Amino acid sequence: MNPPTVISRRDLLKGAAAAAGGCLTLPMSLQGADSVAPKSVAAVVTRYEKGLHADVLIGKIMEGWKQDGGTGPALKLASMYVDQYGPGDLARGLAEKYNVPLFDTIEGAVTVGGNRIPVDGVISVGEHGDYPYNDKEQHLYPRRRFFSEITDTFRKYGRVVPVFNDKHLGPQWDDAKWMYDRAQELKVPFMAGSSLVVTYRDPELNLPMGSDIEAAVAIGYSGLDIYAAHALEVFQCLVERRRGAEKGVEWVQFLQGDAMWKAIDDGRVSSEIFHAALALVAASPEGVRQSKDASLFLFQYRDGLLGTLFMLPGFATGTAIALKVKGQQQLLATRFEERTQPRHPHFAYLLKGIERMIHTGKPSYPVERTLLTSGILDRALTSRLLNQERLVTPELEIRYAPVDYPHAPFPELTSSPVGG
Repeated sequence: MNPPTVISRRDLLKGAAAAAGGCLTLPMSLQGADSVAPKSVAAVVTRYEKGLHADVLIGKIMEGWKQDGGTGPALKLASMYVDQYGPGDLARGLAEKYNVPLFDTIEGAVTVGGNRIPVDGVISVGEHGDYPYNDKEQHLYPRRRFFSEITDTFRKYGRVVPVFNDKHLGPQWDDAKWMYDRAQELKVPFMAGSSLVVTYRDPELNLPMGSDIEAAVAIGYSGLDIYAAHALEVFQCLVERRRGAEKGVEWVQFLQGDAMWKAIDDGRVSSEIFHAALALVAASPEGVRQSKDASLFLFQYRDGLLGTLFMLPGFATGTAIALKVKGQQQLLATRFEERTQPRHPHFAYLLKGIERMIHTGKPSYPVERTLLTSGILDRALTSRLLNQERLVTPELEIRYAPVDYPHAPFPELTSSPVGG
């Protein structure tokens, strides 16, 4: 097995990544995207304002990768449904500018007002807007309702096209599982998940498939539902590359207070690995035990690996992971960047993966990753509500084969979506 590649940003820019021993750090095509006819997509979104997920995903289809009128994906926006029009709405103005029809039903958007499905894919962005919370503090975005109406339209008109669901499924487990089962039933090419799995990593880290991962610790920040989803998914996108993965999770537990720090003090969670990750996202790591509202998600994989995510709102400034690979003395650690310029570029790399699926009809990476992390998140928040009870999770025996898909700055945004 080749060792992991850990490269500084400076080395990456110098081109060192080009020699990264077989890892997918090369462009995924031999021809440019401009030689491929664009595919049409319908957008189904909760709210469309500057900086919201709809803006930094759908806006790149209309206005280019940098949203400056330059080169963009080989996609064309055919229609749009907006669930809520906020005070800073951009949808109406952009729809008029780019001659994109707005519809007041999801069926109308998917059919572009006709009696068939003329689009080649659907992008569903159920994030942001005025929606209720439940007692687990999950923000009840209408992702299931969106997917239900999209797929009901597929069934009604006898055609299925690829669908991307932004962020985690659900957010409640029953809804997440329903969405997955509906996609399986109708054979919908289905992708979902966080933009951070394809963002830039600092330092650059490429972990070979089949790595012998002995332990891993993730650090997250901000709200539990909104940002633990990101942290769990980037954790999973690395640990799924371990030998023999993925078979799912046996149990999940949420801890706070003395119980969470005891996990480090008694050696259950490696202090060394924890601090390796923490150092990338905290200005004063030594003060971590005084951080307000800190919590720990513990989850046991079926192959024995202990999943560990520390959520440190108000203390950590980003998302990071550190891990130990068998036979290697040096720990590996990286931060998953959230650059804001130009126009949140990690969403450009997410859109690149979506573009590839819509052109090939095959997901760029497995939706089961997002299903599993959605389940871990829901069960952790349930454990929190149940006084930190450990929950056995036979429903999370989710098996899938990970794929070696790259992250920023590859594949090149201008590369063909149908390349090898």
